[in-house]
Amino acid sequence: MSTENKTSKTEARKPRGLQDRGPADIAATEAMMKTIREVYSRYGFDAVETPFLEYTDALGKFLPDQDRPNAGVFSLRDDDDQWMSLRYDLTAPLARYCAENWQNLPKPYRSYRAGWVFRNEKPGPGRFRQFMQFDADTVGAASVAADAEICMMAADTLEALGVPRGQYVIKVNNRKVLDGVMEAIGLGGPEHSGTRLTVLRAIDKLDKFGFEGVRLLLGKGRRDESGDFTKGAELSELQIAEVMVLFETPAMAEEALAIQRVPSAKHGAGLEDIREYENRRLNGIMGGVMRTAQKTSLGLDGASELRSMWGFLSAAGYNDGRIRIDPSVVRGLEYYTGPVYEAELLFEVKDEDGKPVRFGSVGGGGRYDGLVSRFLNEPVPATGFSIGVSRLLAALQLLGKVSTTPEPGPVLVLAMDRDAQGMASYQKVVADLRNAGIRSEIYLGASGMKAQMKYADRRASPVAIIQGSNEREKGTVQIKDLILGATLVNEKDRETYLAKQAEAQFEVPVSEVVEAVRKVLARHA
Repeated sequence: MSTENKTSKTEARKPRGLQDRGPADIAATEAMMKTIREVYSRYGFDAVETPFLEYTDALGKFLPDQDRPNAGVFSLRDDDDQWMSLRYDLTAPLARYCAENWQNLPKPYRSYRAGWVFRNEKPGPGRFRQFMQFDADTVGAASVAADAEICMMAADTLEALGVPRGQYVIKVNNRKVLDGVMEAIGLGGPEHSGTRLTVLRAIDKLDKFGFEGVRLLLGKGRRDESGDFTKGAELSELQIAEVMVLFETPAMAEEALAIQRVPSAKHGAGLEDIREYENRRLNGIMGGVMRTAQKTSLGLDGASELRSMWGFLSAAGYNDGRIRIDPSVVRGLEYYTGPVYEAELLFEVKDEDGKPVRFGSVGGGGRYDGLVSRFLNEPVPATGFSIGVSRLLAALQLLGKVSTTPEPGPVLVLAMDRDAQGMASYQKVVADLRNAGIRSEIYLGASGMKAQMKYADRRASPVAIIQGSNEREKGTVQIKDLILGATLVNEKDRETYLAKQAEAQFEVPVSEVVEAVRKVLARHA
């Protein structure tokens, strides 16, 4: 046969940075999201959905110098010549929704939403172009009580999902403090935006590189163990000192040295001891914050808001280590306008080199007072929190809080006779099972019994129902317990084997199929 006559075959492949998901992953995700939804609903948030596509200018990702959207989003041009893009988060679409429906919404407007978001970025390990988020936002509330409440809800959500207290922390900061520090060291104004971003990125590396690593990144730069050099912000020694005072306070140093002496319920300390320790820790941190923040009105506002938030958190009993003030939290470099927070898991996992590292962040958020306002001729304060669903699911699996075992497959009714009479009998059996709420199916392939049993194995079916012509004439079926049957291979004792074999396959009247299957399923529940 000539090459021209050969039928070309399309290669089966998925785009880079995207994932297929199987039944076990989908079931685990849905169970986790059900718990999150229950907590968010308990706090009075209502569900809302927005479309996957938004006009690109509404998302705020348009480059005015070009005739197409920026590379950060996936975009297409509509038939009316307007650019649309797949949403890259759930917050920008919410801002558009609120502005479009502002007159009819209750204010403050409290909502939650979950869904897929898309990033047109280079994929890498743990970095996907499509992933799921679960958000909750309060729009129209200027008080930092709204921010404090979101942090409490984040803590409650992690505990409801099974993350033990002491293995997570919700870290809180205020962007006004950081922006005030930038002003105080002469980096205010648009002309210094590049340097500000470099400084903020350096601060964001405190957990990873420690005090000295951040100090190097604020100065000339830092060389890592491999020899790679990261250029620093090139601040002066005085500027570096003004930034580092946020972190290198006596209280922070004491905490680093005495981490094993931190009171905790695990060590038998009373709740009041824990709260007293947290208050001392906060006072030490705020002392460092105030030394720099008091030099600008913006910094003072941020420090005052942190104090207010701590007061609300303390009043509600969350000043026990679940939520902490941490001046190294940065979040969204050009996005947030006030309080920012991050949910961090504290237990350790192994990195690529086998070294123990903290699992790290599974969600975060903050106040974004400018996002809704750009659609309206009035100020609209807003704050919210977003959970990275896939990352949190991975953490829960490591903690053993989510099963990675697939759900049992359906009860399989084998098709022994494919004539009209046989198939009608099988349809009656499977209909009775389904009407009783039992997941079940008839084998609809063309293979024989051996292949059908292999199919049942691949489907993880717990039960097979077999009815040949002899059983049909008697009005009976054979019930085969596939889970128990699989254990007979290793059974050495003959009497035990025969007893289990009788349990693993037995005959019942068709009228008793539902009850018999229920008993087998209950045996393995």
